[in-house]
Amino acid sequence: MNTKYIFVSGGVASSLGKGIIAASLAKLLQARGLRVTIQKFDPYINIDPGTLNPYEHGECYVTDDGAETDLDLGHYERFLGIHTSKANNVTTGKIYHTVITKEREGAYLGKTVQIVPHITDEIKRRMLLLGKSGKFDIVITEIGGTVGDMESQPFVEAVRQLQWELPEDDLTTIHLTYVPYLSAAKELKTKPTQHSVQTLQQAGVHPDIIVCRTEHPLTAEIRRKVALFCNVKPGHVIQSIDAWSIYQVPLNMKEEKLDEMVLEHLGIHDAKEPDLRDWCAFLDRLRNPKSEVDIALVGKYVELQDAYKSILESFVHAGAANECKVHVHTVHSEFLTEENLEEKLSGMDGILVAPGFGGRGIEGKILAVRYAREKGIPFFGICLGMQMAVIEYARDVLGYADANSSEMDPETAHPVIDLMEDQKRTTIKGGTMRLGAYACYLAKNSLAERIYGDNLISERHRHRYEFNNAYLEEMEAAGLKASGRNPDTGLVEIVEIPEHPFFIGVQFHPELKSTPERPQPIFVAFVKAAMERRSK
Repeated sequence: MNTKYIFVSGGVASSLGKGIIAASLAKLLQARGLRVTIQKFDPYINIDPGTLNPYEHGECYVTDDGAETDLDLGHYERFLGIHTSKANNVTTGKIYHTVITKEREGAYLGKTVQIVPHITDEIKRRMLLLGKSGKFDIVITEIGGTVGDMESQPFVEAVRQLQWELPEDDLTTIHLTYVPYLSAAKELKTKPTQHSVQTLQQAGVHPDIIVCRTEHPLTAEIRRKVALFCNVKPGHVIQSIDAWSIYQVPLNMKEEKLDEMVLEHLGIHDAKEPDLRDWCAFLDRLRNPKSEVDIALVGKYVELQDAYKSILESFVHAGAANECKVHVHTVHSEFLTEENLEEKLSGMDGILVAPGFGGRGIEGKILAVRYAREKGIPFFGICLGMQMAVIEYARDVLGYADANSSEMDPETAHPVIDLMEDQKRTTIKGGTMRLGAYACYLAKNSLAERIYGDNLISERHRHRYEFNNAYLEEMEAAGLKASGRNPDTGLVEIVEIPEHPFFIGVQFHPELKSTPERPQPIFVAFVKAAMERRSK
């Protein structure tokens, strides 16, 4: 069977959930025994989101091979339970960079380099790249942005060309739109969807299936109207109604027969019925918790929940694994002070200090660490959160009042967190951090080893600064143990306090590998520790 290609575009408004629809369809096709992957094509000119502020773009998701990518790749991995790579996220910046580099090398001698055919040819090459690997039966491509945006036009043009270059049953297109409800008129309005599809059709792309994002059920009459005016087959207009959880969406799409329509378009007739037993078991645990806990997430980007998307989803997975409802309370570290510390954190069953960059809000994070350590509240620090735990320990236990990270205070006399050696020669910001999966050896009989049930693990990283090993002996003598080390560099990856009920900080980002069917072990253990504290 030839590799089949599915393209998912969006219209009317952004943030409708193209990534969730693409991931849900992929889950259904995977459950039918097909080998599926998803890729995201983003229209911004940045090479990747690595240099973007989280307020601009949400979290930056990192893959095993060190790609800094769009957060939708996190959805893809969580839904499919497979790893993505650098090839799964392509930006306009990457496309233009490749074409301009080739032009400088003389690849187009004598030719005027243009959007068509040179840019669109490079887009098409990348759209088909994963399919040509032979590893996948189906490649789903999500087109970022909204149809009609100037930035997205080259991607839409590339899909138009592929519609006539590929065999008819090797490609299908899905368009996600919004059907608003006007409360004054008490009716759903289809005109925005009609205009969105018309814009797409004017660009030469004719959707096979229209998915309507809606807050109210679509009547049969509305579906027929959309099909008629948007020139799709009757029955190929389906709804994506608000769900109680994003993980319910695959079942909603199954009920709408989205996977069956796609298989029909692609000429696949021998796929088995989808096996979603494990997925449904997860949803059952998620919907019917037997207990609950309150967790404080202390961070500096809490105004935008997408800035900590993978952490929030990891709590969903860990909560379901413990049959526990996790209530996450965001606490802005910039406004956390000695005066309001008790008010903000006293009722919490656990405290997580989140990752981040820069000096804003770090003193609040350090206060949160101290509060958790002194009060015996389960503590979990991730990346910068782990570094704040080290600084707090140096200040309040070792007595180094000026202890800091050289990121925040280059002149500190006690840089307990310092710039990694190989970073000191780096001047370029984009794509130069310690990125991707690295091995970590766990100390015997440590909390970390008990959590993982193994002494060698691999987790993903995204940082420039590290624990300063010049202070390691002194830290360990005072009770802060380095329970995880990189086997090649000796870099401290995990710190913990054995005398504390649950206190662990990790330099890596464990949230990036958590899935509903394989929840991340530290999150599971942290939630369990919070449950034990609450029960006491």
